[in-house]
Amino acid sequence: MIELKNICYSVIEDGKEKQILKDINLQFEENTITAITGHNGSGKSTLIKLLMAIASPSSGKIFYNGKDITNLDTSYRANNGFTIAFQQPVKFKGLTVKDLINVASRKNNKVKDACQYLAEVGLCARNYLDRPLDDTLSGGELKRIELAIALAKGGEVFLFDEPEAGIDLWSFEGLISIFQKLKNKTVIIVSHQRKILEIADNIVILNANDSPIQGKAKTMIKQLESKNICYKLSGGKNE
Repeated sequence: MIELKNICYSVIEDGKEKQILKDINLQFEENTITAITGHNGSGKSTLIKLLMAIASPSSGKIFYNGKDITNLDTSYRANNGFTIAFQQPVKFKGLTVKDLINVASRKNNKVKDACQYLAEVGLCARNYLDRPLDDTLSGGELKRIELAIALAKGGEVFLFDEPEAGIDLWSFEGLISIFQKLKNKTVIIVSHQRKILEIADNIVILNANDSPIQGKAKTMIKQLESKNICYKLSGGKNE
């Protein structure tokens, strides 16, 4: 279980302190999918970065299975079961897709094993294993390759920041399938898409001006709709 206690995060802009997250208290249980949604600027991506130690909280504590990991770095978390897929995939010039799958999985994969990771995200491995991770790949291709790399790395905690960005409709259905296969892990997904919210066990609504609201997905979706909050509850179509 991941627990956040009184997490605050601030930055300095134009010489003034700007608070992004204030007194966040949340729990993310094992064997569940939690979707995080909220208005732009509510701190969704920041929260993912804090969980992966890409950023450090201004105050508060982060616990993983009862252990205080607040001051433990990204390498520690990656080596102890945390895996992240970014909103904008990272490019690794000079490496091929197979190279990075090997690095992520910490082994020299046989071709059939590397192919399986790519097949999971709807890519024909024969066309991609030897492709360099550079500007010749489209945004959608990079996104799917990043997801394949996340699967190759494995782990117990999977963090996804708007994974649907740049994904076409066919791939979106595959994306949903990937998340459902990870239900025995701790999966945290930043998303506005209704189809992703609907497969979640729990939903967290972040609000820059108020405390977050967390609850069971069915109840939270009804609450979102009843309040007519302008999230992209759009039936899973990219906008």
